Amino acid sequence: MSFLDKMKSRYTVKKYNSKGTISEDKIQQLKDILHLSPSSINSQPWNFIFVSNPEIREKLGEASYWNKEKVVESNLLIVFQVLKDPEDFEKQIEGKLPEGSVNYYKNFVKSKGEAAIKSWLRHQVYLSLGVLLSACADMGIDSTPMEGIEPDQYDNILNNAQYETLFAVAIGQRDENDTNQPGINPKTRLDHTKVVLEF
Repeated sequence: MSFLDKMKSRYTVKKYNSKGTISEDKIQQLKDILHLSPSSINSQPWNFIFVSNPEIREKLGEASYWNKEKVVESNLLIVFQVLKDPEDFEKQIEGKLPEGSVNYYKNFVKSKGEAAIKSWLRHQVYLSLGVLLSACADMGIDSTPMEGIEPDQYDNILNNAQYETLFAVAIGQRDENDTNQPGINPKTRLDHTKVVLEF
């Protein structure tokens, strides 16, 4: 199956098979793939927390609004976090990135103020989300990206001091009766000519 066909068949899972499994090899591949995610100037301002512990997932489920069932019944939850403090980010890149990259950050990002810095850092984490969802599609793993969570509660539960939660992704095996799958609920997109332009 081509990558295009895999993207046509992937969708946001609404109901998981709680008895489904993902092999340790595939989980390790996802960790390695996320580790290789692209980011502007190779900034990497992120943590990816793989949560398999049922007790922690139950707590996170309680902080996930209507997404609780997905958090608890999927095979694994991946929480995407970003560095909170720009100073911590600056310490991370000093001496580790080329001078030109550091200067780009100082001249074109930092110069715009703290709100712009934090927005730019978050954008880098969202790049890695696209990588993960594409990797899952390619590997035959079902997924559900979720912004419908309580990030502050996630932060309290995970207690990863320098980082804050942006979103999470449940992964696993869809329930065969999930009504959101394309065979039951066909994918809809804006007309191709409205979103793919040529000049």
